[in-house]
Amino acid sequence: MNGYTQDKDAYLKRMRRIEGQVRGIAKMIENDQYCIDVLTQVSAATKALEAVALGLLEEHLRHCVAQAAADGGDVADEKLAEASAAIARLVKS
Repeated sequence: MNGYTQDKDAYLKRMRRIEGQVRGIAKMIENDQYCIDVLTQVSAATKALEAVALGLLEEHLRHCVAQAAADGGDVADEKLAEASAAIARLVKS
């Protein structure tokens, strides 16, 4: 079971909303909307995706990493390395 399972519906709802935002951005470009307006919407969609990513990361830390740390051993080391790599990817983006 994944750490986000109990919030799965909320995450899916947020992702559908973001998907709609992205489709709206594509329409703005098709309709030759003003650049700054398009960039504003891109920024909003980016922030929304970042919020989802941070929520998923928090769930992963609370559930998967915490459980692995409690169990100890190689699995704990793997989960910590995995979480560190995910954080590094988020920081770089």
